Amino acid sequence: MARALYIHWPFCLKKCPYCDFNSHVRSGVDHAAWQAALIADMEHEAQLAGGEPLGSIFFGGGTPSLMPPALVGALLERAEQLWGFAPGIEITLEANPSSVEASKFGDLALAGINRVSLGLQSLDDSQLKFLGRLHNAAEGVAALDVAQKHFARVSFDLIYARPKQTEAEWRAELARALSFGTDHLSLYQLTIEPNTRFATDVRLGAFSPMDNDPAADLFEVTREMTAAAGLPAYEISNHARPGQESRHNLTYWRYQDYCGIGPGAHGRRGSKATLRHKKPENWIAAVVETGDGLKEEATLSPAERASEALLMGLRLAEGVSLAAIGQRFKTAPAELLNQEKVKLMTDLGFVWTEDDQFGVTSKGMPLLDALLGELVSEDLVMA
Repeated sequence: MARALYIHWPFCLKKCPYCDFNSHVRSGVDHAAWQAALIADMEHEAQLAGGEPLGSIFFGGGTPSLMPPALVGALLERAEQLWGFAPGIEITLEANPSSVEASKFGDLALAGINRVSLGLQSLDDSQLKFLGRLHNAAEGVAALDVAQKHFARVSFDLIYARPKQTEAEWRAELARALSFGTDHLSLYQLTIEPNTRFATDVRLGAFSPMDNDPAADLFEVTREMTAAAGLPAYEISNHARPGQESRHNLTYWRYQDYCGIGPGAHGRRGSKATLRHKKPENWIAAVVETGDGLKEEATLSPAERASEALLMGLRLAEGVSLAAIGQRFKTAPAELLNQEKVKLMTDLGFVWTEDDQFGVTSKGMPLLDALLGELVSEDLVMA
């Protein structure tokens, strides 16, 4: 089985008001120092998690498209030396759709990137301004065109269920998005995350988030339109033509091992959960001092790992194999879930069971967080 590698680049030109990711604005970045530190952090993980070749690499952020292509190339070269690359490896980079960053796409492709994920977020100028984005709609579409010329696989993100957004507006925007012909779309409902500027704005009454019922209606519209276009939902917010799913993200959702390096990166290495220092300065200081950026390395019990496998896997349309999880984590399949709640949620049409496979229906997906709290056995959660 191939392993996955996640590389976090924490820097952005501006912090978006909805974003709670580990991103930071800095006036300058010493790229040579960051290259050395990321390679050292990578080497530490490779010593502990060798063996399988890499099946996917994902540069996330932050804004990885701000990285010099030569730095990206150096990291990929070292990763291949340490692990080797599986045939057909997927190497994804998240990118902002500015003209400056789009001008790097050719060099990034030469460096080894073969899949790009563009943060378009909206195709409407007024909404892009509301979302705090630095690009406009025309610039975003132009960047998408450049990306499609350089990369065989292109995905882009849109945020919907924005304040006062109507169904007709979202249908028109999504229809235009589908017309661009990419094989993958990530479509997220606007969520007001704690400790973001939007959370402050909502508290001060600057705007009100969309209510749950109209947001659920837009979720159904999204599933209907993407399925009709041949990009069905394979995860709660991700849609792809069959065979074009993000193999890297499937590693997370199927609860397979992955190495995470860079500030704030999480990883799973056997029974170990790893977490890097979050603040860039703290992370790089730790690497210089100890040779790695680890902040925590915790051993997870079989029950904790089984719980995580359920919480991740039930995001997928394919659901989970209860027998496989039970065998993997030494737990009887019947003890993984609250059977009384399973019966109730099945009767309500929120979950499905087929042989030992268990999943959440399209009707249940808008309620996923609440369902998971009810369905996963308390014995696992409290273990």
